[in-house]
Amino acid sequence: MKLGQQALEALQAEITGRLRPGDDLVVAGETGISGTLQLIGQEREVLRNYFSESFLCMGADTLEKCMISREETCWEDSRISALYFTENGGILSGLWKMAEASGVGLDVDLRRIPIRQETIEVCERVGVDPYKLEAEGSVLIGTAQGDALVRDLEMSGIHAAVIGHADGGNDRILHSGEIIRYLERPRLHLSEIISGKDREKEHGKA
Repeated sequence: MKLGQQALEALQAEITGRLRPGDDLVVAGETGISGTLQLIGQEREVLRNYFSESFLCMGADTLEKCMISREETCWEDSRISALYFTENGGILSGLWKMAEASGVGLDVDLRRIPIRQETIEVCERVGVDPYKLEAEGSVLIGTAQGDALVRDLEMSGIHAAVIGHADGGNDRILHSGEIIRYLERPRLHLSEIISGKDREKEHGKA
């Protein structure tokens, strides 16, 4: 179902610029950091069954230090055609928003998305899809020069990776090894994801 004009315009206002067919998709920073911090706080009693208190404290401290600021001057790079700070919703939500706002298709390899081991381990223990976690502290970028931009970001101390590309079609495809699925329009409010109401049945398959 396509968005109405008013909803589309509101969505487009969240994205700086537009993706173009052929653009590389780059993620700067590890995804799911802010959501992981919330899970550590809200699910601490559950997580204590699997991790020591020192691990949880050190993990939270490490994650906070990995968050990327909006104030970085690198976001003004002329090679960037589209930019989205993934503050509202997870990386999958951000991918859908950027594609929908730009009217393009996507082909994404989930395994290339930067993600901390702490996030993976915490999500595994509480049954939450890490790619749907709140992702403040990472940035989704469209650019025709993905590899060069990633090199420059890495030289600036920002971990980044090319995770796929945009195309002129309608399909938004997610790969994970031999498994292929389609990117769905985000439906749930963030609080439902964090609280565990969106316990992903496919978690571990994707």
